[in-house]
Amino acid sequence: MGAQPMPDPICKAAIELVKHFEGLSLDAYLCPAGIPTIGYGHTAGVSLGQRITAEKAEALLADDLAAAAAAVDALVTVPLTGGQRGALASFVFNLGRGNFQSSTLLKRLNGGDPEGAAGEFGRWVNATVQGRKTKLPGLVKRREAETLLFRRNLFLTRMAAADPMPQAVDTPAA
Repeated sequence: MGAQPMPDPICKAAIELVKHFEGLSLDAYLCPAGIPTIGYGHTAGVSLGQRITAEKAEALLADDLAAAAAAVDALVTVPLTGGQRGALASFVFNLGRGNFQSSTLLKRLNGGDPEGAAGEFGRWVNATVQGRKTKLPGLVKRREAETLLFRRNLFLTRMAAADPMPQAVDTPAA
């Protein structure tokens, strides 16, 4: 039995979270784990030298997040809030269905322990870089944001506090 579907395919906060952490690249590049990537973190069928439009990047993101949300719906057996479903979709988007399916996070969630599940996000902060497991600061921040979205349905407020925009521009002295 899957989670109850949301009226929207995925909450806007989750889309913004993924966009924030993936960034947009219209040219294919190697991510820190050495995987060819394009758009907002799209990896399927990508080869270096490939270029896409911003519209194509949006379409790929929508498809990738729909697939991630479908995996969440198929694997989670308890009701979810929109923020929980969105946080889990971001997690699956980043780490894949297989990692989510075998995770203690999913076991705790399906076992009726959402707070214990929330505590598991922070364990997924390593990537294989040049053959070694390496803790990536970007993954630490992403897991913190996913945890906040999961627990409180918050993303943008937290990110605004964590990454404040400059409030003034210094002008050079004459």
